[in-house]
Amino acid sequence: MEHSANQSSPLVALADQLPGSELLVIDSANPVNFHQAITDSPSMERQPVRGLLALPDGDGPHPVVIIVPGSSGVVANHARHAVTLRQAGHGVCVIDPFTTRGVTSTVANQTQYSFAGSAHDVLATLGHLASDPRVDVSKISAQGHSRGGAAVLMAAMRTLADPLVGALSLAGVYAVYPWCGQQFLEPDIADTVVRIIIGERDEWCSTQSAQAQERAIALAGGSVSIRVVPGAHHSFDRHEEVNLVANASVSPGAPIEYLAGDGSMIDPTTGVPDPRRRDIDQFRAAIESGHGRKGARLGSEPGLADLFDRDMLDFHRRIFSA
Repeated sequence: MEHSANQSSPLVALADQLPGSELLVIDSANPVNFHQAITDSPSMERQPVRGLLALPDGDGPHPVVIIVPGSSGVVANHARHAVTLRQAGHGVCVIDPFTTRGVTSTVANQTQYSFAGSAHDVLATLGHLASDPRVDVSKISAQGHSRGGAAVLMAAMRTLADPLVGALSLAGVYAVYPWCGQQFLEPDIADTVVRIIIGERDEWCSTQSAQAQERAIALAGGSVSIRVVPGAHHSFDRHEEVNLVANASVSPGAPIEYLAGDGSMIDPTTGVPDPRRRDIDQFRAAIESGHGRKGARLGSEPGLADLFDRDMLDFHRRIFSA
């Protein structure tokens, strides 16, 4: 359910930077975990989320990049990327997963809604855009940052996408310093092309887990690549000096929690799939085992934001020209 119709979404301010854009209401959901999303989607609580769609001039159909924010919600770097992609001739659809859920940040608490809910938002947006005749359904890609990076990666997995959106698929997924602490045992992405980009010095999300996700997708036959950026911290795409976020709750060294084919989370200490297991169980286990900590750095060194822009534009150009 929408938390408050009167809450101001950051998309309203972003609209001023994207002339001709339009606000969307996207019918998403709040699955308690991936098991519910895959096996019992009718029981999910419905959840509208907001989006801002900006298309190039002309009748189209146009390619569109879905932009999914991380734990701080829609902030300046997402707005900058939306403007950059629009100037490059692509449509953009920035989603705001927070406002209608009554969430302002998940930096200190990632359990305010599930990671399955984040992935569902991406697929719901894909379905919404696919119904718009101005959009080229074969050229919809998704770019997600941090928690949003996890969302776009999971949305590419056919184990999740097939029961939720059928034959629809993302042409490309650009996963930006993604959290890869949950991964499907069989990461089938079909024809979607995936690229992961992450900093070597990331303190929020495990670079090793991202590498493991890339290898697993490749071994399953998927088209995937990864770029580990030397010396880069989390959010290195920002024009912002590296700084400490004291209230960040992170556990990058915790074990990956794999998901069975029905979405059940597999306890890494027992190897047993449990359809009742949720994100909070995973995070509590990480804290109890000593992996959790407070405080993590983010920001950029000179030149890294420009490096990111080049990599981002190159990926989406390749996807849309394929």
